[in-house]
Amino acid sequence: MEAMADSPSRTPSGRLSLAAAGAATGQHIALGPLDGRYQAATAPLVDYLSEAALNRDRVAVEVEWLIHLTRNSVLPGAGPLTAEQEEGLRKVVTEFDAASVKELADIEAVTVHDVKAVEYYIGRRLESLGIASLTAMVHFGCTSEDINNLSYALGVKGAVEDVWLPAARSLVEQVAEMARANKDVPMLSRTHGQPATPTSLGKELAVIAHRLGRQLDRITRTEYLGKINGATGTYAAHYASVPTADWQEVSKTFVEGLGLTWNPLTTQIESHDWQAELYADIARFNRILHNVCTDIWSYISIGYFAQIPVAGATGSSTMPHKVNPIRFENAEANLEISAALLDTLGATLVTSRWQRDLTDSSSQRNIGVAFGHSLLAISNVAKGLERLDVAEDVLAADLDENWEVLAEAIQMVMRAEAIAGVPGMDNPYERLKDLTRGHRVDAARMKEFVSGLGLSAEAEARLLALTPGSYNGIAGQLVDHLG
Repeated sequence: MEAMADSPSRTPSGRLSLAAAGAATGQHIALGPLDGRYQAATAPLVDYLSEAALNRDRVAVEVEWLIHLTRNSVLPGAGPLTAEQEEGLRKVVTEFDAASVKELADIEAVTVHDVKAVEYYIGRRLESLGIASLTAMVHFGCTSEDINNLSYALGVKGAVEDVWLPAARSLVEQVAEMARANKDVPMLSRTHGQPATPTSLGKELAVIAHRLGRQLDRITRTEYLGKINGATGTYAAHYASVPTADWQEVSKTFVEGLGLTWNPLTTQIESHDWQAELYADIARFNRILHNVCTDIWSYISIGYFAQIPVAGATGSSTMPHKVNPIRFENAEANLEISAALLDTLGATLVTSRWQRDLTDSSSQRNIGVAFGHSLLAISNVAKGLERLDVAEDVLAADLDENWEVLAEAIQMVMRAEAIAGVPGMDNPYERLKDLTRGHRVDAARMKEFVSGLGLSAEAEARLLALTPGSYNGIAGQLVDHLG
């Protein structure tokens, strides 16, 4: 017996098809977490790096190319448009909406070519503007990559400057504010995981802010390159059709008019080197931030930070006392995914067989995914930092348990005393090693040792006044480098 037409679709395992159920009810069932669970955190990128945004940028590039050609009377017989006609053309971009996305998809279903669909989409709108005669000028002299490279450059530039950089800068300033607030809070260092010369919590946070800030400076200086020079970068079709035009100048002024840097030497594709450079910088930012997450996680685990519980939230499904550092753990995973994708993009995009292959086309469709995981991580770190309280009592107790860290100071004072001619200062390193290596030394034992060294009165007084909490040099002052 045949199945009824309206019977629910099922997977081969017999389960109901969620994809079919979603389509039937008009619901989008997300395949990936960025469009599902974490959609709110990554939504701002949709306006720059989604398929719909790419198509809108393609429309914008095609429209601006038509306006550029007519404004400069590049083609004989096609002079400047009226202000109303230019405004009407630009409304094709500013009024691009969900219906536009669907119309383009319908056209592409016939053309089986995304950029050709954009050309037809614009052509449909020229008659209402009184310029149907210029239909042949849409996409004039262009190969698809002329439109695509500029569209991707505009999308990535917008995503970086309007979404990713503001979020990253906000996070770095959040860390910097924490550094300033805790500049004089003493903290035991741990080199190789072992107690070491003390520092201040603020100084360690300042190191983080400084490292991340340097990467943001590099990213801010990114050059976004673009080209519009034909099928193999030679302007061959341009000069064959209009040999009197200065096509290099037309190309240069157009690309620069879009706010991009003109690349004068390309094959069919813009070489994407700028993308590889940018993605390497963002991947490096990700990795530094990943190191921040692991360090903060470790400080939480030894009690340096207490986490402020979120009302109503569950820390552990079975252990109600726990407040897990999930924001930092979530960020770690997303930073790893983002960095891996950015590495792959950077490696793939700088390579093309001869004048063109399509590996870049498929790769670039994942730019938004790479940025999305990074943006999600930044959001999680920011939220995690907001829920931290500095446990100054724990930091102080840890310092007081580790008087042996003063061994460095004592041996250096002994060296200075020896140089100044004070007798009995031989073998300072070895004497301190015998006292402290593998041994716990309390305040009384350390003071007794110092008093028996035979130091000058001034040096002895200076060392006897020293504690693990006060032995951190100019750590607090160093935070001032953040400005």
